[in-house]
Amino acid sequence: MITVLRLSLPLAIWLASFSGVYGLHGLMCSSRWAGPPIGLSERGLLIGAAILAIAVQSLCLVVLRAPKWRDPDPAMRRIGLALAAIALVAAIWTLLPPTVLASCM
Repeated sequence: MITVLRLSLPLAIWLASFSGVYGLHGLMCSSRWAGPPIGLSERGLLIGAAILAIAVQSLCLVVLRAPKWRDPDPAMRRIGLALAAIALVAAIWTLLPPTVLASCM
């Protein structure tokens, strides 16, 4: 069961961060958006959410490399690390557009 968690956790984190950042972007573009908290701009809030998501994804990669979380099967360990690296690249690639491009086109 732990092996399934090791294999699915990086992709689940990517999915949650993708949904969260794009959901925040959609909320900011809606007519019900009251504005960002005091001291933040909308772009700053999106950039902060994207950086937080990428940091969590990087932390997942580091944790999966730790000896405590290593799988006894070397093939499963390599697959888990590969999935974590792919999910990190996917997080960077998919969270770049809402932070760089103009909002609410």
